[in-house]
Amino acid sequence: MSECTKIEQKNKIIYTLDNLAPRLKQLALHIHANPELSFEEVASAAALIAPLREAGFEIEEGLGGLPTAFRATFDSGKPGPTIALLAEYDALADLGHACGHNLIGTASIAAALALKTGFPELSGRIEVIGTPAEEEGGGKIILAEKGFFDHHDAAMMFHPRDKTMVVRGGLACVDAVFKFYGKAAHAASAPQNGISALDAVIHTFVGINALRQLFTDDVRVHGIITHGGSATNIVPAYAEAKFLLRANTVKGLSTVRDKVFAAAQGAADMSGARLEIEEGLTYAERNNNLTLAEFFRQNLDALGIEVVPPPRSGGIGSSDIGNVSQITAAIHPYLRIGDVMPHTPEFAEAAGSEAGLAAMLNAAKALAMTAVDLIESPEMLRAVREEFLSWKAQN
Repeated sequence: MSECTKIEQKNKIIYTLDNLAPRLKQLALHIHANPELSFEEVASAAALIAPLREAGFEIEEGLGGLPTAFRATFDSGKPGPTIALLAEYDALADLGHACGHNLIGTASIAAALALKTGFPELSGRIEVIGTPAEEEGGGKIILAEKGFFDHHDAAMMFHPRDKTMVVRGGLACVDAVFKFYGKAAHAASAPQNGISALDAVIHTFVGINALRQLFTDDVRVHGIITHGGSATNIVPAYAEAKFLLRANTVKGLSTVRDKVFAAAQGAADMSGARLEIEEGLTYAERNNNLTLAEFFRQNLDALGIEVVPPPRSGGIGSSDIGNVSQITAAIHPYLRIGDVMPHTPEFAEAAGSEAGLAAMLNAAKALAMTAVDLIESPEMLRAVREEFLSWKAQN
């Protein structure tokens, strides 16, 4: 295809999304106003599916046995790549959409609508994968383990942030709930008969804090007490804490995990309590496909959006797209929505602002334009795949 024709296609995408903008903004604001927690996103998933079904996408609900996961497919019937657009839509407890998933999910739906509506003749296959529980539970991990990303040539999504960056790392992480079982007793008249599960929790925090001087700089360990007892005059028979462990890689995370779990067991032993550990799924580190990220950057440039380099260190969280990026070429670029940081009330407000909605539309345009690059240029697709396969051979 000539470069001139590709530019015409991309201009059509821009035009299509500008026309769809009022409905897309309404969708994002509806999800923003009705936040749902991980694995409970019934209304949010339904709201995202509705315009895809109306546009003629083949809809599969309950994907991978997850009630709020879905796949919406447009298959042109012509040979070509299979591209995944990933949608997130779960919210945070107490904070609502303080990570902007209302924008993330809507942007992927918008990009898919622009591609099918504007170019039904495009070769290949577009799949919107609705991935629940990014915040708590790892929906992408569950779907990845069941093979739902094995056939994709590339997977893309965007994330709102305080800066526009096309490449940013992601830490490996795992969560764990430490459940301590002691023995109840009257805290005043017969404390000697009790075993304090709360003491075991407190000693766990102390032990982990003592480990911090021995962790490498990339490691983050943070926790909360989720149950500390029921009354001050009863020695707590049950107490519970939840921790999230992070490191640069899954391999490094394994070492951190062993040390933290040993600290918890030591706390149980010294307190006389019994310990049970509930370990969550492991979020893998992110493998950014630099070639694909560069194509996305070029499309942002065509939209007049300035991209800044990522910080040299710090400011990195975790996401289950890391597990997808171990399976296929993937990108997770960021678009600026204001001077706000995720997981704060200020970010939740920005995710429902005009600036947030504008970033969402620009992200949708760039996602769809990048899909056109991969579909219409075998050379560009080959470069993306070669980079991924080279990385995979070394890991």
